[in-house]
Amino acid sequence: MQSFITDTLDTILKTTQRFEEVEFILPSQRAGVFVKQALKNKIAAGFLPRISNIGDFIEEVSGIKKADSVQLLFHFYSLYQKEESKPDAFDVFSSWAFTVLQDFNEIDQHLIDAREIFVYLRDIHRLRKWSVSGTFQETELMKDHFAFMEKLYKLYEVFYEFLVTKKIGYQGVIYREAVKKIDHFSTQNVHKKYVFIGFNALNAAEETLFQKMLAAGNTEVYWDVDKAFYESNHQAGSFIRKYKTRWKHYQTNPIQTVAEHFATPKNIQVIGASKNITQIKYAGEILAKLPNYNNTALVLADESLLPITLNSLPPKVDAVNITMGYPLKDVPTTGLLLTIFRLFLNQEKLQKKESALFYYKDVIALLKHPAIYQLLTVEENSISDLLSEVIVASNTTFVSLKRIEEFFTTIPEKTKQVVLGLFKAFTTIEEFLTRVVNLLLLLKDTANELEKEYLFRFYTAFTQLQNLHETFNYIQDLKTLQQFFRQLIQSESLSFQGEPLQGLQLMGVLETRVLDFENVIITSVNEGVLPGNHQQNSFIPFDVKIQFGLPTYREKDALFSYHFFRLLQRAKNIYILYNTEHDVFGSGEKSRFVTQLEMMRDDVKEEMVSPQIRTTLTEQKEIPKNEDVLAKLRELAGKGISPSALTNYLYNPLAFYKQKVLKIKEFDEVEETVAANTMGTVVHDTLEALYKPYEGAFITVEILTQMQQKTKELVIHYFGKHFKNGDISTGKNRLIFEVANRFVLNFLKQEKELLKDGTQQLKIIATEQNLAAEITIEGMDFPIKIHGQVDRIDELNGVTRIIDYKTGKVEETNLKVTDFTEVRELKYHKAIQVMLYAFLYTQNTAYNFSQPLEAGIYSFKNLKKGFLKMNFSANYRTPDNAITPERLEEFMEEVKEYIKEIFNTELSFIEPTDLKY
Repeated sequence: MQSFITDTLDTILKTTQRFEEVEFILPSQRAGVFVKQALKNKIAAGFLPRISNIGDFIEEVSGIKKADSVQLLFHFYSLYQKEESKPDAFDVFSSWAFTVLQDFNEIDQHLIDAREIFVYLRDIHRLRKWSVSGTFQETELMKDHFAFMEKLYKLYEVFYEFLVTKKIGYQGVIYREAVKKIDHFSTQNVHKKYVFIGFNALNAAEETLFQKMLAAGNTEVYWDVDKAFYESNHQAGSFIRKYKTRWKHYQTNPIQTVAEHFATPKNIQVIGASKNITQIKYAGEILAKLPNYNNTALVLADESLLPITLNSLPPKVDAVNITMGYPLKDVPTTGLLLTIFRLFLNQEKLQKKESALFYYKDVIALLKHPAIYQLLTVEENSISDLLSEVIVASNTTFVSLKRIEEFFTTIPEKTKQVVLGLFKAFTTIEEFLTRVVNLLLLLKDTANELEKEYLFRFYTAFTQLQNLHETFNYIQDLKTLQQFFRQLIQSESLSFQGEPLQGLQLMGVLETRVLDFENVIITSVNEGVLPGNHQQNSFIPFDVKIQFGLPTYREKDALFSYHFFRLLQRAKNIYILYNTEHDVFGSGEKSRFVTQLEMMRDDVKEEMVSPQIRTTLTEQKEIPKNEDVLAKLRELAGKGISPSALTNYLYNPLAFYKQKVLKIKEFDEVEETVAANTMGTVVHDTLEALYKPYEGAFITVEILTQMQQKTKELVIHYFGKHFKNGDISTGKNRLIFEVANRFVLNFLKQEKELLKDGTQQLKIIATEQNLAAEITIEGMDFPIKIHGQVDRIDELNGVTRIIDYKTGKVEETNLKVTDFTEVRELKYHKAIQVMLYAFLYTQNTAYNFSQPLEAGIYSFKNLKKGFLKMNFSANYRTPDNAITPERLEEFMEEVKEYIKEIFNTELSFIEPTDLKY
């Protein structure tokens, strides 16, 4: 395939044979590698030309070195402090300073008269606050903004002068200074020849430089443009058409290397795919079908998809060159460093700095990070696991350094000092940075080669922050340092090492400049990605940019139009993929460039792809009952089956198997917020403590009044017992405490209402009584023990009542049963529990039913309904609440059937498919 580079070199070699005094200048360093290789293949012997990218060339002309954005920010703040009587704090300053520096950069790159544009901006803002009546109302925020706009030019002027003196700067300063010095540079280098290759969208400074170099007579410029765009009104050719019209050199000289490749036959496929992952996976399928990858490029319009792409390349791709860097924010070490920041920021946020306590989740997250976990594992015993278990067992929400130190007795001294040092209070930011650097050096000793790359990148970053802090001392708190760290990881990346001339080329759109490939796969060709969205982060309004000739989204769109269509010019097989889904990752609309392509050519094939859906039969989880299971069930029969265990079986047999046969307990966690079951236990225990002393006695209004006075003290006591080390004095836990207290008080108040007129008599028979009974089942050669704990048994006006307390909500319908064969349904499970309690009570007391027996529930979330009784009547007007021997017998026959199921070897434990929860 004849590429732009080979076409250009063929043209150059017609007039130039020796390259000792020749310099090639290209848009990117990467393009230089391909130019060098192509030229080596074309010349037999001799010196190669010097090959530079445009950035290096401009630095050479200007004599100014490019400084990184963080360094510039620190210098800018130094000058800002001198100019401002009441300067913003550094963290506030940095929130707007990056945008200001970006505007300064644009102004300088396009050679705008800085004084003129800033005065123009100032006057616009003065007009905004002008009023005919002279009574314009200014808020403090508006005053600050107007004052800021007034001072912008002064800040620009001072900063520009400082940078030129120091011979460092942002790109705009370098360009403006290069324009000032280009005449002198040309005079000094008149004996040399300069060749600019593959440029397109130039800023005003570059245009001036190019024109002056062309006027000097020792410069050639080779543009990469196709006739289809250059000789039409197409956006992709707009820049070069402008240069042809406006540049003096091109009034008498033709544009070099205008090609005609776009019109040649091509295989172009436009593929719509749902979701980004589908695009990338399909791109992998396309690659798998290609015979080799030596002339193939996979171009990611959305570079954030690089991690997914690396995991989706087919196995046969044995060589890949990646031009993009791997985002630093996706590196595992980033998570570790953010956890260290979070450790202290949460300590401050939760007001535990004075007491030197750390939030347990932050401690566990740090100690269980893979890098730290490895350091703290001695002879397969992990300190991290041991400490986590103790924290959970003691329900400790906040952990002290002293508590952590207790577990470090077996850890090597060096590791111990560095890791424990992370938890120690620090007085200066310098101290914190030193600890992080020490940790990175320690991790290096156990890291593999890839991890060392990560660690080295962070080591250099934190060392730079150390040096800047030492010089300027602007970072006064950890929050500002974290803000800087986040900015750093968002913009920085790790470079991949590879052979740029071999294998698959995986690149971003801008990296394709000057390069040509036979097979091109482009992903994420959607509106909002290619071209990008129209959001601009600038203090200069759109209309002012138009007025002064600064670039807007229009120029950006034209630039990406050029890159897109230039990439297609010489390619033979083109696959364009876009996301069809309207979601947070894009509009689902294919790029306008694709629509333009379809209008320009009639050989574009379009298709939609979607992941292959394999329907799999969802099998119910099933555990057959073998001899081992039956042995465990017999053991359970001897110990006893509780009403809740039985209802658990009816709801989900598999859960019953895990809990009662395998004896799997729920995973213990630190209970920060009081759990519903903890609150329920507190309410139950409080009521037991209040009523227990009166077992066998009649309750009076006076007794209930005394109980009310004791309630709060008892609720606090039982929260202390069941919510270990928990704080119920503030926040959500305080609310839950108040709810529990209110539950008990409201219940006692209702009891008082019941007894206040003296016509009702309430006698407490028992509280929290453990009951058990054995039953025999036909066909089973061993008895089944049923046991349970009844919350309260009392007697009201001669009626014995079996009472269950529920802190959740229960409705009357849950206890209305007219047919016992229906109680398997979830809504009747509470009815099963109270009926079993009634059965157990009658068995334990040999109840003769000489006085009525009722069973039911007090629902604390439905307390206004009072005592909810079992109701056996189908007529809602005439409830029937009496528990009779016949009803108990009928109920127990149904229960026996359920128990038979549990022990039936032919019926497996099967998880239902329609579980509600």
